[in-house]
Amino acid sequence: MLRAEGAAAVALAVLLYAEIGQRWSVFALLFLAPDLSLVGYALGKRAGAVAYNVVHTYALPAALFAGGFVLERGVVMGLALIWAAHIGADRLLGLGLKYRAAFRDTHLQRVRESVAAEAGEPESGVRSP
Repeated sequence: MLRAEGAAAVALAVLLYAEIGQRWSVFALLFLAPDLSLVGYALGKRAGAVAYNVVHTYALPAALFAGGFVLERGVVMGLALIWAAHIGADRLLGLGLKYRAAFRDTHLQRVRESVAAEAGEPESGVRSP
């Protein structure tokens, strides 16, 4: 279900991006830009998780899009849609918000573990202390 939500976010962002008529070369160039937040891990697990999570939530691109809409700035709306598409693609791929215990310890991993536990399957993920 969470992957479907990510797919829907990507589809909506791409459709809106096409509708506002921004350049696809800019979309391609900036699509992976939010992953620069991974540099925060150079400062430790906590800083890395915080940096990643701030950049990988829909709240900031939604606010940026709203600002661009109000100010009638297509470029700003386009940047917000690229950002939202990236987040959606991450969710579609099963990448979630990070816990500081380990890089691969994410909210989506915990959902998978919970579903597996309910189904009686063995756990396979990393747990926070």
